[in-house]
Amino acid sequence: MKYIITIVMTLSLSSGYSQDLPNLEIDMSKFADELFSSRSADINYEALYDNLMQVFSSPINLNQASANELEFIRVLTPAQIKNLIQYREENGNLLSIYELQAVPEFDPQSIMRLAPFVKVPDANASIDRSLIKRIRGESDNYFMIRLARELSRDLSAPADISGSPDKMYVRFRSSRAGDFSFGFTGEKDQGEALHWNVGKHYYGIDYWSFHAQLQNKGRLKNLIIGDYQAQFGQGLMIGGIFGTGKGSETITAVRRSNVGFLPYTSSYESGNLNGIAGTYQLTPTITISSFYSHCLRDGATSDTTDYITNLQATGLHRTKRELENRKQISNNNWGIVAAFSKKGLEGGLMFNHFDFGRAIDPVLSVYNQFSFRGRANNNIGFFLNLNARNVSFFSEAARTLNGETSLLIGSLFSLSPSFDLSIIYRNYQNRFYTMYTNAFGENSLPQNERGLYWGWKYKLNRRFNIGGYVDFFESPWLKYRAYKPSSGYEYLLRVTYQPSKNVAIFIQGREESKERNTGDPAAFYDVQRYQKFTYWLQTEAGIRDKLRLKTRLQMSTFSISNHTSYGFALAQDIRTDLGKFQITGRYALFDTDDYDTRQYMYENDVLLAFSMPAYFGLGVRKMIMIRCKINRHLSIWIRYASTRYHEQEKIEMSDNNIVQSIKNDLKFQFQIQF
Repeated sequence: MKYIITIVMTLSLSSGYSQDLPNLEIDMSKFADELFSSRSADINYEALYDNLMQVFSSPINLNQASANELEFIRVLTPAQIKNLIQYREENGNLLSIYELQAVPEFDPQSIMRLAPFVKVPDANASIDRSLIKRIRGESDNYFMIRLARELSRDLSAPADISGSPDKMYVRFRSSRAGDFSFGFTGEKDQGEALHWNVGKHYYGIDYWSFHAQLQNKGRLKNLIIGDYQAQFGQGLMIGGIFGTGKGSETITAVRRSNVGFLPYTSSYESGNLNGIAGTYQLTPTITISSFYSHCLRDGATSDTTDYITNLQATGLHRTKRELENRKQISNNNWGIVAAFSKKGLEGGLMFNHFDFGRAIDPVLSVYNQFSFRGRANNNIGFFLNLNARNVSFFSEAARTLNGETSLLIGSLFSLSPSFDLSIIYRNYQNRFYTMYTNAFGENSLPQNERGLYWGWKYKLNRRFNIGGYVDFFESPWLKYRAYKPSSGYEYLLRVTYQPSKNVAIFIQGREESKERNTGDPAAFYDVQRYQKFTYWLQTEAGIRDKLRLKTRLQMSTFSISNHTSYGFALAQDIRTDLGKFQITGRYALFDTDDYDTRQYMYENDVLLAFSMPAYFGLGVRKMIMIRCKINRHLSIWIRYASTRYHEQEKIEMSDNNIVQSIKNDLKFQFQIQF
């Protein structure tokens, strides 16, 4: 009977959505609009995007995925996750992704959003074959190489840059969801040289990452050797680069997922742990996770002492000075997590120790008096999560020994199938120190901050959705560009109208009010409040999957010290599928008065690459990308983008980087699957 029901559901969903769901490719433009629309300067979006695409490139097994793994995808609400797990317990494994239609609160839109991140393996496929045979017979094997170059000359380029202007990226991965994964990633940045120096840990190109992972081998639930990242609790004490900040998705993206250890495949050179990590199941309800990491980090040291004065995370090693600072700091990091999980209750005790080998002593300034100083640090903490009925409670508290405590408490409420609510309170004290974190908050580190966040989403009917958030926060002590205790707030409202699969419209408004220095040298401690309003209007329409048109208008105002500046950007995107070829293009106009009114818009890029340029000044942006799928094993991308700034020969950005009035970029990528 279950097979007959699944066939009927397959035909039903396929008639409304004429795609083969298991082969569906995610619309990264729409996904980025939901998660990254309110861009913050404190979040590394390229690294975050790489983590999300890591799941997309290696979909999880829908029949084995835990609640934490499903939360990590940031697509399903707590009620949907609960209903899915309950459905599996009552009915057994799903036969097809189409069977999700039988799960309460799963509508076609939710299934379409989830489909690219999951898969339902063939029930007849055997996992008893040897690892080598499973690797050889596994379809999720691919090799990728990417070359990029900025064709226009950068006038600010230092004279002692040693390498070519080309960027290069290589990646290989072989994986099977819930079984194994291994691969490597390499990257050469623009201006870095190609050479071999074992003593300097330089192997051809500047950056390499490697991992090997085994999962679900008896009581050994996870084992990773090489580069990895860790995510426990709410990322307050032990967190990878998973935090999305405050975006348009106000429910599924605000809670961090307790997923444990994951392979690190990002090209971001300062976010990995390197060594060994594992999770062992002592009893059906208790697991022990532990890790050890030894990484060489970039940093500057004092000319007169052996102290570390500055940790660096740019990943650029082009000039003599940058090469001198490369891998100068030895960072040892280890920890242990004892976790308990039974039905809807989950908790854990954590300990983490990190040591830099020598003392950190940054140059003292008015705002960094509570910054970490010393050689080593110890943190202890716990997390507690509870899912009961339609309420999901999550929390984490951590303390730096000989320091202070930080705390985060939140809840997600599914008040009805149409209405969801999220509430988060955080209190991060000054002398709480952690090195790998992605805790929810306003600042990049969970320090010197108190805040209360309230988010909500309401589904009026099948066509209309409305959502938003309000966040109030304060910093009891001075911080960068705010030389007195400060406070602020943000709110966002978004209305989405989707009358059909091929038509979607959204309107979004956001206000940000914060305090910062005026910049007047004569009034060093003078802090004033600024207000920034940003508005989005986007329409998207298509003819099946052959032609897609998207128009986006963004406007913003920035007011401080009785002065208001304005920014504007208008972009037209087009995508067409012509059999083996897919062509994507953009034409954008922008006009901003200053850097505070710059406009961020996500641009379609080659697979596993992220592009969200800042439109600043007065100019035109054009982009065209062609993807050719030669056969089911080989795909090729070519992408060309050009930005022309008008009314001036060159412009100066906020970081004193001077660029020409024309910037042209060319990117080439090919991927082979086997």
